[in-house]
Amino acid sequence: MKLEKLDYDFYHQDVLHVAPGLIGKYLVRRFEDGQILRSIITEVEAYRGEEDLGCHASKGRTPRTEIMYHAGGVIYVYLIYGMHWMLNFVSGQENIPQAVLIRGLEDIWGPGKITRHLKIDGSFYGSSLVNSGKIWVEDNGIMTEHIAKTRIGIDYAGEIWKNKMWRFILK
Repeated sequence: MKLEKLDYDFYHQDVLHVAPGLIGKYLVRRFEDGQILRSIITEVEAYRGEEDLGCHASKGRTPRTEIMYHAGGVIYVYLIYGMHWMLNFVSGQENIPQAVLIRGLEDIWGPGKITRHLKIDGSFYGSSLVNSGKIWVEDNGIMTEHIAKTRIGIDYAGEIWKNKMWRFILK
């Protein structure tokens, strides 16, 4: 099986193409000691621009969301509840804020558990998914199927936005 690192062309697409496209791919993490962990991405959630009231960018450009306004292929991490880092991959074109939240891996469920297991923290903010030696995504060439469901934990966004079928899960 030939594994290829995803390039910027993949991430520069709209989030509604990138998010389901990540399902079945390998999230790869190289730790400080050289150990490499590969896990299949099983669940993601899309956030699409300033108009999406579930997206952090709906409040506009801030120091926290600045990286979301960069061209796709970089990491957006943020802390919730003062204790859990959330791992997101920025997608799309520059100045059009979009990101994919990584919700599940083959052996880990829950975005906070993922970052804890992979030792991901605020130092990953802005890291390249293409050029980093610490984290990247590989395509194994295997076609997978997924189902779409509503997003989780964004009741504050209102009925329209919380009910978008923008959560994608490996079938």
